[in-house]
Amino acid sequence: MKKTVFALQLAIVGLSFASSVLAVSITNPISATNFHELIESIISGVTVIISPIVIIMFILAGILYLTSAGNPERINSAKACVTYAIIGTVIAISAAGLAAYLETLFTS
Repeated sequence: MKKTVFALQLAIVGLSFASSVLAVSITNPISATNFHELIESIISGVTVIISPIVIIMFILAGILYLTSAGNPERINSAKACVTYAIIGTVIAISAAGLAAYLETLFTS
């Protein structure tokens, strides 16, 4: 019973601040005015994030390969690291191509 009363009081107090929240204006952080600009900004943001990750993955794979000392398990993990870095790069590049294709598809 006390939990129900407390939850009800909490809801009433929370709803009493609703009018002050409605007065806040929200600015657009992306500054995109249409769907094309939104997709371009998302792809550029993803590219900025993925590019250093790919470089780090290749460096990590090189370090794993150099420190393997002939151990087949470490060599295989280095090869897998390179493979995953290449797959990630292909996916990131194909995202930009897919967005360009969808833009031509929807604008014509």
